Amino acid sequence: MSLTLADIVAALGGELYGPGHHPVSRLATLQSATSDDLSFLSNARYQSQLSQTRAACVVLSPSVPLELRQTLSARIETPDPYLYFARLTQMWRAREQSLRAEALRHPTAFVHPEAVVDASARIGPFCVIERGAQVGPQTWLKSHVTVGENCRIGARCILHAGVSIGADGFGFAPHQGQWVKIEQLGAVRLGNDVEIGANSCVDRGALDDTVIEDGVKIDNLVQVGHNVHIGAHSALAGCAGVAGSAHIGRGCTVGGGAVVLGHLNLADGVHISAASVVMCSIHQPGQYSGVFPIDDNASWEKNAATLRQLHRLRERIKALEHTHTSKNPS
Repeated sequence: MSLTLADIVAALGGELYGPGHHPVSRLATLQSATSDDLSFLSNARYQSQLSQTRAACVVLSPSVPLELRQTLSARIETPDPYLYFARLTQMWRAREQSLRAEALRHPTAFVHPEAVVDASARIGPFCVIERGAQVGPQTWLKSHVTVGENCRIGARCILHAGVSIGADGFGFAPHQGQWVKIEQLGAVRLGNDVEIGANSCVDRGALDDTVIEDGVKIDNLVQVGHNVHIGAHSALAGCAGVAGSAHIGRGCTVGGGAVVLGHLNLADGVHISAASVVMCSIHQPGQYSGVFPIDDNASWEKNAATLRQLHRLRERIKALEHTHTSKNPS
């Protein structure tokens, strides 16, 4: 598959410098690109690679120094090269799919007769869509995706391999040293343009539904507990975990391996650093971190031992301050 540079600019815009008739057969990094490839530069740290790249054309910003831009045989200038690259990958994928005719529903997929699947939805190998579930238009379920009973998925969603939507939430009542199951009677509702990475799980609610609003992006191996609500256009990176009944606002990010404890509220625009543990609600937007810095093990153990003494040291300091104040009244 190939497009000319003129085709790309006609579709996506930008200012082309160089031969518009030149064909492009692949998208590649600056370092690996060959004379038939299109690459991009969005991070100034990689400007030094411009003089060595063999790419047929590079998408970059007009803010790149002119002497570097002029080393290229062709270039497309745009204010946001990373956004341009994202749209170019979408264009590339859509063109690839149009060139190969495939059945929208794989013969190994199971769709319950009482499920409702839009005719334009794509259902991959070994998917299971249970009774009462709904799948919206132009949504793509890749292989081994399970959509549980009565769960609803909006339009233009992508669920990658192994995603589970609507497994039971983790609800059990203690009784005489044992656990009694709480049946999970809610479902899961996914909005439009949601993407969920491989082997991630979104559990159904106990009574009300678990809700993932429009445009949310969830990475691989993420756990979203029952009755969680995630606001529109938030993003959760790999191995993050959100415990039951937590409410995450709009436009939030949760870094890889971070944990949000149950029944907490995160305001709109809250950004949680990787590996942090959110132990209380956050009511103001901003960046929040709770990561103990990595160190060599011996030093870490000493510091950890000191941390365990902090409360005792605090009480001793308060006592000393009280004694000082008593002896030296103002």
